[in-house]
Amino acid sequence: MKYNTVLLFGAPGAGKGTQGKILGTIPNFFHCACGDVFRNLSTDSGIGRVFIEYSSRGELVPDEPTIELWRQFISNSESFGRFRPATDTLVLDGIPRNVSQAKMLKDTLNVRAIFYLRCKNMKKLVERLQRRALRENRLDDANLDIIRARLKTYERETKPVLNFYGAPAVHRIDSDQSPAKVLLDILRHIIKI
Repeated sequence: MKYNTVLLFGAPGAGKGTQGKILGTIPNFFHCACGDVFRNLSTDSGIGRVFIEYSSRGELVPDEPTIELWRQFISNSESFGRFRPATDTLVLDGIPRNVSQAKMLKDTLNVRAIFYLRCKNMKKLVERLQRRALRENRLDDANLDIIRARLKTYERETKPVLNFYGAPAVHRIDSDQSPAKVLLDILRHIIKI
């Protein structure tokens, strides 16, 4: 079975997590933030150490462990009844992170829409990341050099995912707006699908 899916897409700090959390509270929507799945790993586990190693440099975790961990999380969510694929729309945030991952998930995801949260004000983006670092104790968001590396990685590896899925699926959302206005723009498109 392919999961009906919407992707929240954008640079680090664009607001994907904020919007995903809100959408996840709506009945028949299940939010999965891949970064949260990684951050909740024990640092004693092998994959937890891999995550720390890569994220501390602003790099993406390799594809195979990322997809394996994601599949395990989704399977557990199904088993515990949190995610019901027959009725729920999966809201993904942070996966797929590159074209290779998109190809690996091609037979798993039925991507109905991509909400591309575009933040044109880079200073605002960096400020959001640094505020989040303080609020959520996220070391990967605290260091300016790591933030720059993450933004370069996003441009080089993640942004091409938009072309993989094609322009008709992509809805550009101005994430410089207030979170409420961003949500309203997303909901206008969700209602149509």
